[in-house]
Amino acid sequence: MATPLNRANQAKEDEFYTQLSDIESELKHYRKHFAGKTVLCNCDDPFESNFFKYFCLNFNRLKLKKLIATCYSGSPITGNELTLFGDDTEEERRTPYKAVVTSVRDANGDGATSMVDVAELFKQGENLCERLEGNGDFRSEECLRLLDEADIVVTNPPFSKFREFVSTLVEHDKKFIIIGNQNAITYKEFFPLLRDNKVWLGYGCGDMAFKVPDDYEPRKTRYWQDESGQKWRSMGNACWYTNLDIKKRHEDLVLVKRYNRDDYPKYDNYEAINVGKVIDIPCDYEGIMGVPVTFMDKFNPDQFEIIGLLAGNIRGLAGIPSSTGKDGPYINGKLKFGRILVRNLHPEPRPYETVTLEEAQGK
Repeated sequence: MATPLNRANQAKEDEFYTQLSDIESELKHYRKHFAGKTVLCNCDDPFESNFFKYFCLNFNRLKLKKLIATCYSGSPITGNELTLFGDDTEEERRTPYKAVVTSVRDANGDGATSMVDVAELFKQGENLCERLEGNGDFRSEECLRLLDEADIVVTNPPFSKFREFVSTLVEHDKKFIIIGNQNAITYKEFFPLLRDNKVWLGYGCGDMAFKVPDDYEPRKTRYWQDESGQKWRSMGNACWYTNLDIKKRHEDLVLVKRYNRDDYPKYDNYEAINVGKVIDIPCDYEGIMGVPVTFMDKFNPDQFEIIGLLAGNIRGLAGIPSSTGKDGPYINGKLKFGRILVRNLHPEPRPYETVTLEEAQGK
């Protein structure tokens, strides 16, 4: 979750607070991965972040070894201001700190375990909460040391820092579950990870609503305030990305259409056919197909091979040569929307009557 770890991020307005319900809906598919692991939330203020809350409240159920978050002190908890370091000034409350949880129990004896107990365990010293030396940026040396200690990173990084964030995770060979924009699929730095099966989409992809800070400006669309005055924004193309294996990744996409030349024109500049919608992918085509970017949400590496990416503003990722030197998918001289180039690994046999003479002769 994007938080004030770097104050410059505020100018970009990419500080989005993920709802607990969205986190629960996604992470229920990964429970087997967490046992005995150290989880790092390195873009999360513990007492504002629902990621931190989720892992604290499920710490024992998931059998976590340790939970680490890099964050700021003085964050609100259950509507009250919690001071972890005494009577701090406003400037001191904005000082970045790290929270390390190794135990979650009923600390106040009320018969239940809540974030109040987590805060009490910090005060008692059973869990650790201390100031960081630097600004808490995920790229700082002390935060990178915490990253090296972690097994799995789970967070919603600032959208403006997504490329750098993923690059850092990959460089340090970390498992992760993170939120990003669907547009990230076509980032030249990120697409090769998808193509090479080093990263894939999680379960959630589409509409997500996020709380945003009070100082964010209203927008004409996908913005509202609730009855308490809390500001909200939504995204129609938010996605979860991960490199942890999940069941969804091995579910076949059901294909019902069959290839014919009229419905699947070839590109002017690439030896591949165009597929207008994911639902229209033919079950019997052996060659390379250009499919919508949304296909990545259905991608099964046991069923398809990703060849490359066609987009007018991206060069060198097609994976096949352009016959004209032009990048991007062109049909009848017109540039079409970006496409992912794929090949069906197990195409069905094609009925004889649908094979043209030209195709039979290999032309």
